[in-house]
Amino acid sequence: MTRLYFTTRILKPIAFVACLGPAAWLVLAALGRVDFGADPVKTIQVTTGLATLVLLLITLVITPTRRLAGWNELIRLRRMLGLFAFFYVLLHAVTYFVFDQSLDPGLIWADTVKHPRIAVGFLAFLLLIPLALTSTDRMVRRLGKRWGRLHRLIYFATALGVLHYLMVQKLDLRKGMIYALVFAGLMLARLVFALQKRAALGSPVRQYGTAEKPR
Repeated sequence: MTRLYFTTRILKPIAFVACLGPAAWLVLAALGRVDFGADPVKTIQVTTGLATLVLLLITLVITPTRRLAGWNELIRLRRMLGLFAFFYVLLHAVTYFVFDQSLDPGLIWADTVKHPRIAVGFLAFLLLIPLALTSTDRMVRRLGKRWGRLHRLIYFATALGVLHYLMVQKLDLRKGMIYALVFAGLMLARLVFALQKRAALGSPVRQYGTAEKPR
């Protein structure tokens, strides 16, 4: 069994079903099959928010994992994971604006002023919108090298997501710190890879620069 076959035929379907897990749980809760808790709106917000953050971090895990393991086929999972992350952050935002704030601009503004975590979360949501809109093969081809630069926004969106979660969990930062440490580790891995790539590209230049000039 090749890695390509395993990734596309086995791992990807499993990941797809796993990504549907939080949404399926919410549907069951809405149907009364599981306990929704005393505050259904808060339950939806917590579930969708955590699902978004976890999926963003898993999406960022793809690159260092495939580089360390030489498993380049894992890249085929990244788009699906990213789109599921956007799906959940969209549900998260809709739940807040519609069910929590009743689409009242005055209430939303007052809540944002009182709780800066709202502004942080909303900015993370805004950064994810262009990533979702440009996730198609057509947009990848159309944007070319600009696509890669644009999709670096995921780093900032994830950082803001982690900060948003820490601000929400201000009385108990233990879980939030776990996500923060995971994100920091992923960013450190990318920095190491970038330095290694720069060193590899710079080696021939340095060798040429120290070579004796032709006479």
